[in-house]
Amino acid sequence: MAPLQFGILMVPYQIIDVAGPIDILSSSSKAIIGPLEAAGLPGLAGMAEKAIDIEFHHISETLDPVQLTAAVKALPTITCDDCPPLDYLLVGGPDPINYKLPDRFAKFVRAHVEAGKGVFTTCTGALAIAPSGVLDGKNATANHGLLEIARKMYPGVKWQRRQWVIDGNIWTAGGACAGMDMMASWVIEKYGMDVAQLAFHGLDFEPRDVEGNRVLPQQHGIVKA
Repeated sequence: MAPLQFGILMVPYQIIDVAGPIDILSSSSKAIIGPLEAAGLPGLAGMAEKAIDIEFHHISETLDPVQLTAAVKALPTITCDDCPPLDYLLVGGPDPINYKLPDRFAKFVRAHVEAGKGVFTTCTGALAIAPSGVLDGKNATANHGLLEIARKMYPGVKWQRRQWVIDGNIWTAGGACAGMDMMASWVIEKYGMDVAQLAFHGLDFEPRDVEGNRVLPQQHGIVKA
């Protein structure tokens, strides 16, 4: 099976909005788990086969550096024009008031959604892509401190106050760490708790459920703490 093609749209996002979710994916991947299994670490026999085979693409209009938060500049790995077809696209949160989604990004996001592929947003990432129209008529969330602003700016979106919201192929999360909870839930759903637990353990991370309650792995799935 071909590797999962996972894109990150290089809006000027808050670093943890993207770093947190993709570190969960990376820590659940064959690239991380395979060498650990090969080294003979206990409890990892057969886990590399279950892990995520994934390739990451950091996408922008050009290959010029993108200014993120905390004075960090990041280099895109590919342009919108050269990007291969993606399975999923992640959009972190930029300044919700002053950021304007470029037309090229809007076109890219619309084409991705129209192809039936998945989108994740974290924090104000939902506000960033709302001008593209892909959230119109959809249930979605964003940083909860900005939901009233979101309702005024984009009244065609059904804004919800939850950790994350799923509407079809679009997943939207609240604040930055809610994006990690959202991605943790996705990994559990798609690849199983045993793979997800390896990532959580490596990151010293305890995910919360969609209501914001800490969750614990049990023999028969996930239960609230």
